[in-house]
Amino acid sequence: MPIVVITGLPASGKSTRARQLREHFEEKGKRVHLISENEAVPKALFEKNSHAGDSQKEKVVRSDLKSEASRNLNKDDLVILDAGNYIKGYRYEIYCMTKASRTTQCTLFCCIPQQQAWEFNTKRTATDELPPEAETPEQPVNNSDVPYTREIFDALCMRYEEPQSNNRWDSPLVVALPEDTLDVEAIYKSLYETRPLPPNQSTQNPPLGATNYLFELDNIMQSIIKEILGAVKIKAFGQLRIPGSSSPVKVTTSMNALQLNRLRQKFITSTCRASQTAPTPLEQVPQLFVQFINANTIGC
Repeated sequence: MPIVVITGLPASGKSTRARQLREHFEEKGKRVHLISENEAVPKALFEKNSHAGDSQKEKVVRSDLKSEASRNLNKDDLVILDAGNYIKGYRYEIYCMTKASRTTQCTLFCCIPQQQAWEFNTKRTATDELPPEAETPEQPVNNSDVPYTREIFDALCMRYEEPQSNNRWDSPLVVALPEDTLDVEAIYKSLYETRPLPPNQSTQNPPLGATNYLFELDNIMQSIIKEILGAVKIKAFGQLRIPGSSSPVKVTTSMNALQLNRLRQKFITSTCRASQTAPTPLEQVPQLFVQFINANTIGC
């Protein structure tokens, strides 16, 4: 599932470009999910200007947009994220989400002089009020024709963090001026003719069997400790054979449950650190745990 992240100043033509992209890719037979901030804000029951002037409301909407994009991630469809996306840290979060999904991404920057954007904004005529009727999936409320107040417009422009092509989370970067014809072919190539972003450890989900693995690991060690404590109880000191281990454990008079359980915890910690990419096979655990006990106990 490729994703196009659209960004730009308020009233820079982001929604217009989003619709152009959707039409182009649908003509190519792609299924497109257009996720719009203009619909997310009224859906959250916020007015446009009050939302943009309240950081907590903005966080709610950004979270909603990111969640919806994540829900639509798959290997076939295209997601277009039509929003201000003015925080570079937020664009980086989307980039990490793309890497985790092993797909491609493109950033579309609607570049415009601030004064020209303000002129476009003043031509909007709708009122900044939530309609009384409930939103339906077929006809979601859209506030794209609602103008920003001068105060909110200037504040959004002031805190806008422009994308840079040398930032990996903004690359590949396509820049579109208001008078430009959108280079849809360049966007298509960056999404469908390049390799997916390589995942790394920070963007990978933990293995589904991690909890079961630790449970089985602990059970093996608990059974070994039980055998050792049984030998201590009957004073069978010396070499004790443990199933699954070619090396015997050295049972000493100083061994007790507290000491052995401390060693168990240390072994779990060291094993997990050493096996973050490939867990230690469970059949090797008895041998390794016996060696760990012998190396960390003092014979008496």
